[in-house]
Parts: sequence; structure tokens; C-alpha cells
Amino acid sequence: MTVSIEYIPITPIEYPDEDGKPMAEGDIQCSYLSYARSALKLYFQSRSDVYVAGNLFIYYEEGNPEGVVAPDVFVVFGVKNRQRRSYKTWEENNKNPDFVLEITSKATRSKDQGAKKGIYAFLGVREYFQYDPTGDYLTPQLQGLRLVEGNYFPIASNTLEDGTVSLASEVLGLELRVKSGDMRFYDAATGKTLLTYEEEAAARQAAEKAKQQAEERAQKLAAKLRELNIDPDAL
Repeated sequence: MTVSIEYIPITPIEYPDEDGKPMAEGDIQCSYLSYARSALKLYFQSRSDVYVAGNLFIYYEEGNPEGVVAPDVFVVFGVKNRQRRSYKTWEENNKNPDFVLEITSKATRSKDQGAKKGIYAFLGVREYFQYDPTGDYLTPQLQGLRLVEGNYFPIASNTLEDGTVSLASEVLGLELRVKSGDMRFYDAATGKTLLTYEEEAAARQAAEKAKQQAEERAQKLAAKLRELNIDPDAL
């Protein structure tokens, strides 16, 4: 007697790269999200083992497409710096994000303070920062949490003489600073604020223009001195 076995193909599990829903953030939230992602990408661009992304799906349970979270901005140390359509932890040696920043608002408050916070603690995200650019509900507008033995504890802030509120990120080796409601990353080692690619290009162009103008003024002065029979090199 011959027993035939019907072959039933296994349907591969799909992990969507997007949910098809429009971004819920307003213009202000989007501008800070773009700034943070771009500034951190530029800061870590020479590191092949640091991955910076934002609004990207993180799948943290293989076989379960519902096990997903999408931080506004996150940084992972110890994985390859390359482009991804989504981040699947089991394809990254089970390496979860080390740093997360949520640009929060009243509309996302329940998720940022509840479900996402719990997921980040579960994943072992070492630092979780929240920034409320409109000041709708967070006081102060920038707050940070550090994971200690599976639980989050507040990161102490420091208020500078000019009123700037600063929180140190041990994970990034940077400070997050808020002055007059405006949030920026700051490198205490260099004393410089982190810029985006566009801001850095604009600053470089401004410096080159200022240098050119200074050289033109010097040339005009030298020409005027020569008209007066004065050797500019003798001055």
C-alpha cells in the first residue's frame, strides 16, 4: 500500500517595512527628528560599527511580525553601518538598540510613556530620552532614563548659567541640551554643537566666504598703501 503525502508549501513570514499609515508627527516634531538622525549619522560616520536610524521598524521576535517597534531615532553599537529597510534583531546577532530618542507630544504620550517604555526596557535599551519640542506635557521638555538592572531611572539634568538644560548620554558620549525650547546634541570634548549635513555645509560655505572677504579687504588695503608709497610688508 502506497501512502501519498501531500506537500503543503510553507508561506514565508512577512515583516513589512512600513505600515502604510502617514506620519502622525507635526512639522516641529519632524524637524527635530530629522535633525537628530542627521546629526548623529554625521557624528558617527567614520564608525563602521555604529548604526543610526529613525522611524524604522525594529522586529525583535523572529516569527512574530507583531513584535515590532519604531523609535523616532535610535543608535546601535556593534553592528555594521549599512542601509536597512527594517532592523531584525535575529539577523544582527540579537543586538538591540543602545540609545533611543522619542520626539514626543500629547498625541504620542501614552505610547512613549507606556508601551514603548516597557518594550525598550525589555530589549535592554540602555538609555531612553524623550523630548517634547512644544512643551505640551513634559516638564522639563527634555528627560532621560538610564537602564539599571532592568529598570529605568531618571538621568540628572544640569542647568547652565545661560539657562541651558543639559543631560549627559553615557552611551553616546554626548550631551543633549535644550535652550529656549530648542534641542541640540553637544560634544563636550570639542565644545561644539552637532550639526546636520546641511548645516555643516552652510557653515563651511560661510567660513569660506568670510575668509575670501577678509582676503579681498587685505588686498585693497595693500593696494591703498602702495598708492601712498608705503610698503605693506614693512608694517
